[in-house]
Amino acid sequence: MIENIVHAARIFIVDDEPVNLKLLGRFLTTQGYGNIELFQDPHEVLARYQEARPDLILLDLNMPQMNGYEVLAQLRALDDPLLPPVVGLTAQHSRDHLLKALSAGARDFIRKPFDTTELQVRVHNLIEAHLAHRMLHDQAAVLEELVQQRTEVLQQTRLQVVQRLARAAEYRDNETGNHILRMAKVSTLLAESLGWTPAECELMSHASPMHDIGKIGIPDGILLKPGKLEPLEFKIMQTHAEIGAKILDGDDCDLINLARSIALTHHEKWDGTGYPRGLAGAAIPMAGRIVAVADVFDALTSVRPYKDAWPTEKAVNQMKEDAGTHFDPEVIDHFLKCLPNIIEVTLRYAD
Repeated sequence: MIENIVHAARIFIVDDEPVNLKLLGRFLTTQGYGNIELFQDPHEVLARYQEARPDLILLDLNMPQMNGYEVLAQLRALDDPLLPPVVGLTAQHSRDHLLKALSAGARDFIRKPFDTTELQVRVHNLIEAHLAHRMLHDQAAVLEELVQQRTEVLQQTRLQVVQRLARAAEYRDNETGNHILRMAKVSTLLAESLGWTPAECELMSHASPMHDIGKIGIPDGILLKPGKLEPLEFKIMQTHAEIGAKILDGDDCDLINLARSIALTHHEKWDGTGYPRGLAGAAIPMAGRIVAVADVFDALTSVRPYKDAWPTEKAVNQMKEDAGTHFDPEVIDHFLKCLPNIIEVTLRYAD
């Protein structure tokens, strides 16, 4: 079985002497090799190599128009990770000449006139070693692809879990699904404006809908109350930030970690008067600062059981007024910069 694979290998023979080509080709054919290509013109080798990769190249080093070292240089310039073994064919016997061939990329060399037994053994061994190397390389590529596929499946599973948790929170809240959608899109616009990478912005898009997941743990009498909350009720409502963080705790996934950070910190305020931990300034993660702006603006411009929607101009003025107290001034600067796009999102996904 192995011998059949070895004998099926593609062999290039490059020599400007027709007699040598015929002699080598005929000998290898009698040894069972049936896929041999002969090149009297070395200029043809590179193009043919790119069409059909050989498993072995027998290359004359001393040719007048283009010598074997130049052919080797062309092949090495391809940066082929599976460059086949090249055997230098030479009538030169000096040590310096042979070292030059090996340094140029030849794997081995055979002196002219050829010893047929030596030629047979070297060809067989080099092809067998190259085929084994190629098999290992192919297996590594297959394993890498499988790992990538499994990773993508895992990421998709985590994303679906996040989306379903966000949907579960929507069913218990007075806020609509469109609030979640608008807030996520505005958060992503702000992140992009602040210089987040496309991958980071995608994470923001998927993680920000989880900002209020902790409301699952708030009693209905408080969560669904149509009027203003009493101080004790509001204190209980505030616990949704830490409840959300606990729900999302214990996973090393970037998406879940970002969602946890947002759930925990999107009610913190720039001046330190927010909750649950009273963080201030840069101690508040940037994701929490971004979502705070997107969440409050959408809340102001949306109808709630306890309030009417504010006109856009009034809401924007309030956001500007709260820069430096409630909100990070830098995020508000980018909010104003993105305002036309934010208003478009608000209108497109209106309740």
